[in-house]
Amino acid sequence: MKSNKINKIVLIFMSICIILPIINLIIWSFAERWAWPDLLPQTCSLRAINEIFCRKSEMIQLFTSSILLSFVVAILSVIIGLMTARAFVFYNFKFKKQIYFLTLLPFLIPSTVFAMGIHVKFIKWGLSNSILGVIIVHLIYSLPYATRLLMDGTMAIGNKLEEQAQVLGATQFQAFTKITLPILSPVILSSLSMSYIISFSQYFLTLLIGGGKVKTFAIVMFPYLSGGDRNMASTYSLVFLGITIIIFSIFQVAVSKINKTISRSFYGV
Repeated sequence: MKSNKINKIVLIFMSICIILPIINLIIWSFAERWAWPDLLPQTCSLRAINEIFCRKSEMIQLFTSSILLSFVVAILSVIIGLMTARAFVFYNFKFKKQIYFLTLLPFLIPSTVFAMGIHVKFIKWGLSNSILGVIIVHLIYSLPYATRLLMDGTMAIGNKLEEQAQVLGATQFQAFTKITLPILSPVILSSLSMSYIISFSQYFLTLLIGGGKVKTFAIVMFPYLSGGDRNMASTYSLVFLGITIIIFSIFQVAVSKINKTISRSFYGV
């Protein structure tokens, strides 16, 4: 009983911590001026909402390019991260610990230092001011997060079920795709979401490597956040939040449908 009460209190507290900032953003998206100690905004305005709707075609193009870029980064992070995780968990090879440490470097090195260092190399390689360069730098920065999540999931599952499936006649590929992948789907969804949000919200790396030529939603939103225009910043933040929730919902539905399809084909249901 005590544990249930504590859980409810924690849940209520966490809900308040999430809901209150969202309510504040909603109010600020309609408020032109809201000075302390006034409880409500002094003047209201639809300036930010009107600006977004007036630039509807530009916004749609911006949303589409940002979502596609982040989606590509997320998919590549999961694919490479899953292969890397299986290699670290199931195989022993030379310099394993050293290579594993290298995968942790983006955790340890500040993004500013990392971006300044890699920008020089990207200029030499002709990857600066290009979408490919932005995808690669986002991938480098998001891959460790996906790899770490997938390593934990792979270690928890192990390879015993795959071995049993192969004993019963399944190929190695069938055992992996029809047994391990469905079991790993919650972890894959988590790593996919993490990689997506890291890429979608990345500002400095995109600005430096993209050189201003690669426009994403974060590039357009950040000047309003740093410039103190809370009306515009709050409206863009709500749009950012809405897009993220929609994309995560799509990820969830897609993963569940893929798992159902795999299960039906495997069990003949």
